[in-house]
Amino acid sequence: MIEGIDWRPLTLSLQLALSATLILLLIGVPIAFLIFKTKRTTRSILEAFLSLPLVLPPTVLGFYLLVIFSPMSGFGGMLDSLGLKIAFTYWGLLVASVIYSLPFMVQPIIAGLENLPSSLSEASYTMGKSKWKTLLKIQLPNIRPSVMTGLVLSFAHTMGEFGVVLMIGGNIPGKTRVASLAVWDEVEKLNYTAAHTYSLVLFVISFVIIFWSSYLNRKSRKFAQL
Repeated sequence: MIEGIDWRPLTLSLQLALSATLILLLIGVPIAFLIFKTKRTTRSILEAFLSLPLVLPPTVLGFYLLVIFSPMSGFGGMLDSLGLKIAFTYWGLLVASVIYSLPFMVQPIIAGLENLPSSLSEASYTMGKSKWKTLLKIQLPNIRPSVMTGLVLSFAHTMGEFGVVLMIGGNIPGKTRVASLAVWDEVEKLNYTAAHTYSLVLFVISFVIIFWSSYLNRKSRKFAQL
């Protein structure tokens, strides 16, 4: 145990990344499937909208989320009247993380679906299976590497978020102060030992996750070739 290190930002980051990744898996698969099945013109619009978090500065996205969920706005005021506080809470971090990391989950799944032979789904349809059953029973098992890529990218991206979480959650110790914000704080204080500790832990976590994902994908491809 290193003295003087507050481990709460790291545990909060892990909790946030795990929660956001689970939610993204649950909503990302149907969203990817719907976009995959949409006609080209509409699909281009949906994909452009989905990709906005990839090109927008994180602070811009965080600012608009803060405006939307602020008690001063109509929507935020309605939530506040119901006792649901989003801005400057953990739930604000979670909502922002899901929105910000959504393309990292959806795009690999869409790419995986596009690379599948159409004969697989057509054979399932001729057997009377619905589109959703075909997705769950045929298509998803055959794009496991793509799903795993989406999970890893979403988790790693959430762990490293800075601008979005700073805007929507603030930097409240023990409440919304995640690891990336802790690194920034310690550097500002010239406490490089603590900043190095946070950064090293984040580096190790990211490396282990990516290595594990690569290993599983390699095994999955070898098994598929047998």
